[in-house]
Amino acid sequence: MGSPDKAQKRPLSNKKLLLSKWTAIAPQNREKHFLVSRIHDPRDHAIPPGFVELEAVFTQRRFNIAIDDLLNSADWHIGWQSTIKEQA
Repeated sequence: MGSPDKAQKRPLSNKKLLLSKWTAIAPQNREKHFLVSRIHDPRDHAIPPGFVELEAVFTQRRFNIAIDDLLNSADWHIGWQSTIKEQA
């Protein structure tokens, strides 16, 4: 059997998501780089199951996002990357 494609890989664990860096494909309000600042903790119900808290590096604004939405490559890239799009 060949190696699985990206869509078939195992999902990231909460421990690996914590403090991971993300780049928004379509930045808004000068917010393009984000850090996962909190993950769901069953002892603390601040973050719902299946969600993480993202913090914008530039503004320190925080919000919850579903892990499935964060893993959508049309909206987010893992790591901090340039978002300059090539002109057609």
